[in-house]
Amino acid sequence: MDGTLRDAGGAAAITLAGIGKRFPDGTQAVHDLTLRIPAGQLVVLIGPSGCGKSTILRMINRLIEPTSGRILLGEEDVTRVDPVQLRRRIGYVIQHVGLFPHQTIRANVGTVPRLLRWSRDRIRKRADELLDLVGLEPARYAKRYPHELSGGQRQRVGVARALAADPVLLLMDEPFSAVDPIARGRLQEEFLRLQATVRKTIVLVTHDLDEAVRLGDRIAVLSQGGRLEQYAEPAHLLGAPATPFVQEFVGTDRAIRRLAVTPVAPDLLAPPDGPGELPVVALGTSLYDALAAILVAGTEHARVVDAAGQPVGLLDRRRILDAG
Repeated sequence: MDGTLRDAGGAAAITLAGIGKRFPDGTQAVHDLTLRIPAGQLVVLIGPSGCGKSTILRMINRLIEPTSGRILLGEEDVTRVDPVQLRRRIGYVIQHVGLFPHQTIRANVGTVPRLLRWSRDRIRKRADELLDLVGLEPARYAKRYPHELSGGQRQRVGVARALAADPVLLLMDEPFSAVDPIARGRLQEEFLRLQATVRKTIVLVTHDLDEAVRLGDRIAVLSQGGRLEQYAEPAHLLGAPATPFVQEFVGTDRAIRRLAVTPVAPDLLAPPDGPGELPVVALGTSLYDALAAILVAGTEHARVVDAAGQPVGLLDRRRILDAG
């Protein structure tokens, strides 16, 4: 093994090079999939049930062996690496968390570091650091047991546990689907904040297009048999579906979704002169939120300001609609 797999930490690109999976009954779950995920990016796999999303994740960490192709983590072919050692360097978050009910939250987070024979003090320090990072104060939560936490809190512990050994790759299989919609939205916000801090390479499976658009740096849309229909940034995917399948999958309301992931940018702005009483939005605000501010105020424009609060231009409602 080279240093990519020996030394945990940082982030590594992952390349799926023509991977396929045919089960003994003849089912072709994944068909000749080629995909490159840059280091530090979050890529979402999405598609209808049975399109091979979870199978792809399980092939990456060798829970399922691919029938054909190569999987590269950095420059290393993971199909030639000891699978147990590999999994200890890849974080894995699943829908129902899978915490050990008889262990404290701190002990759950420290599971992989214990397998790696870290010292007790180092494990404790790392667990408490991660609990704090996911918004669970160690003094309050570290000695509790899973049944004493809400579903959303248990999911946060699952993320902390996956990050404990500072993996180069994080795999997430429907991580937020088992919690209620309000908690899901909060978890997504917290996860975006967390990813901005740790910048891991992440492959996330979801069936929720809104979640994919909200979280993904790029989205891979798969059809039956694990066939790649389109791989693109959210705004491009929504604005220019590459195939009839993608167009149908993203739906007729894709313009609204596109506004939610397109920021207010200088090239959309008119000069800052205009009426005094206008709603104010910041550069970088989503066009969806800017349009909402305009509609609530009953105006045709919003005044856009920079980080220092200085006006930089006017945003016209028609320009927003055109962008959508």
